[in-house]
Amino acid sequence: MENRAVILLSGGIDSATTAAIAIDRGFRLHALTFRYGQKHEVEVSSAGALAGFFRVERHVLIDIPAGIFRSALTDGSMPVRKNGEPGLPGDIPDTYVPARNIIFLSYALAYAESIGATHIFIGATAVDYSGYPDCRPEFFEAFQAMADCGTKAGVNGMKIAIETPIIAMTKAEIIRAGASLGVDYSLTHSCYDPAPGGLACGACDSCLIRKHGFIEAGVPDPTRYR
Repeated sequence: MENRAVILLSGGIDSATTAAIAIDRGFRLHALTFRYGQKHEVEVSSAGALAGFFRVERHVLIDIPAGIFRSALTDGSMPVRKNGEPGLPGDIPDTYVPARNIIFLSYALAYAESIGATHIFIGATAVDYSGYPDCRPEFFEAFQAMADCGTKAGVNGMKIAIETPIIAMTKAEIIRAGASLGVDYSLTHSCYDPAPGGLACGACDSCLIRKHGFIEAGVPDPTRYR
C-alpha cells in the first residue's frame, strides 16, 4: 500500500494537475470530492469526469449540509465579486469559505489512515490565488504537525504526508505542467458563478486567473464561456 494516496479532487485546474503529478510519481489515487452547498456545483460533475480520466481506484463524494458555510460561494444573498473589483487592502474576499481546507483535509486524513494511504495530495497554490489563509505554506505545515501527533499512524511513526506540489507555482506554470502530463483541461471547471448548464462567467476572480494562466502558458483555453 506504500504507493496509495488520497487526493482532494475539486474539478478545477489545480486539483487536476496535482492528480497528474501524483500519478506521474507512481501513486494510485483515491479521490474525495465535496458537495457543501456551493453555487458552482457543476465542479462536482467535473471532478467525476476527472476521476474517470485519471482512473482513480475509488471516488468518494461527501455531502456537507448546506448552511454550514457562509460565503459568496454558498450564500445566494452574497454576490460573487466580478471584473477584478477591488476589496480593502489585505482583505480576504467574500469567496473565502470558512475553514474549508481544515475540514476537507480532516476527512482526507481520516480516509487515508483508514485505507493505509501514505500521502494526501491537495492542489493548493499560494501564488495566483485569492488570498485565502488556508492556502498558505504555513497552514499546511501546521496541519502536518497536527496530523503527526493526532493520528495513530503519526504517533506510531507511519507519517501521512500532506503534499502540496503546486503551491509555489503560478497558474501558467501549473497549466504547462499539467499539459506536459496530458491533462485534458476541457474536463475542468473554475468559475465561481456559472450560468445554468455550466458556462463560465468569465469575470469572477477564478475565471480571470484561469484566463490569464492559459494566455501566459501559451496553451489553448478550452473553457466554455457565456
